[in-house]
Amino acid sequence: MRTQVAIIGGGPSGLLLSQLLNREGIETVVLERKTRDYVLSRIRAGVLEQGTVRLLRHAGVGGRMDEIGLPHDGCYLSTVEGKFHVSFRDMVNGQVLVYGQTEVTRDLYDAQDAIGATHVHEVEDVEIHDAESEHPYVTYRKEGKKHRVDCDYVAGCDGFHGVSRQTIPAGVRREFERVYPFGWLGILSETAPAADELIYANHPRGFALASMRNERLSRYYVQVPADEPIEKWTDEAFWDELRRRLPDDVAETMETGPSIEKSIAPLRSFVCEPMRHGRLFLVGDAAHIVPPTGAKGLNLAVGDVHYLYEALRRWYRDGDAEGIDSYSATALKRVWGAMRFSWWMTSMLHRFPDQSEFDQRMQESELRQLITVPSARATMAQNYVGLPY
Repeated sequence: MRTQVAIIGGGPSGLLLSQLLNREGIETVVLERKTRDYVLSRIRAGVLEQGTVRLLRHAGVGGRMDEIGLPHDGCYLSTVEGKFHVSFRDMVNGQVLVYGQTEVTRDLYDAQDAIGATHVHEVEDVEIHDAESEHPYVTYRKEGKKHRVDCDYVAGCDGFHGVSRQTIPAGVRREFERVYPFGWLGILSETAPAADELIYANHPRGFALASMRNERLSRYYVQVPADEPIEKWTDEAFWDELRRRLPDDVAETMETGPSIEKSIAPLRSFVCEPMRHGRLFLVGDAAHIVPPTGAKGLNLAVGDVHYLYEALRRWYRDGDAEGIDSYSATALKRVWGAMRFSWWMTSMLHRFPDQSEFDQRMQESELRQLITVPSARATMAQNYVGLPY
């Protein structure tokens, strides 16, 4: 098989890149380890930055998002002293859109089907060959048979555990990581959201988040130890703990109900440099992982897609290689900016195992500054709605 861009990984970043490139007449082949149904079953983020929304519209997949997505002009932060609002609209004239990653993926699959894009699911033993040459290729197995895809470029959209990052030689690759000593216990419930916008809560018992996917589907999280057994948490125990950590006025009125999904997500900050090696490009979680605090994961991947799409479009249209040559440095500037914001939000809102009363007061003081200093709110708002491309 021959194509122009081989894309490893059929999650939202791989699908979006394929959609954008195909609309420019650039051929792609998307290789995905799992089935389509499995990809669509993943429960992931639900807050889209302004730039993400614009790029999805540009890709021709914004119709359903614009119809049923929930615009949010701010968010709430909560301390033991009560909750307060940070207005993105007032601070930076911006907003975010609540629209689940599962829905984004569904829209992208439908769009890819409509244009006849090539996808191969349930592939095994994917390998990237000759990435440093002018003629890279990818091999994989499907149903016991080995296949080969010759291409001009390879986009590694295959996540943290994928093959793409490991293809970059260890002597070239630099990795930066912080693993946090806690996780997020999350549930999905068919209940009305606890508030009109997200609530991020700092509490002596630990962090909590009240979020939503739509008007009858809510997503809630509480901070738990990294090694916490999920079997410990019945629905009743979760709701009781969540109510303890949220503001009283919210806890007293929130609707509860059976969970339809429950899981514990570990938290880490991770960056791989460089994000390009020869004709291989890393995109999204293959190159970086952020804590979910601040909702940057999917949005950061979309930023990578934007830079790579523009680079490849300029190359195939004009023969201009500047975007390809600068892809890694350009993407990493935005990656580290989002990494700082997610680290700051995580550090400000969570209880750490060795945290003292002094540390707790510092967190509360940091939060109080957001109440009293407009420039602090503006900085948070700008980062939350998304740094410019």
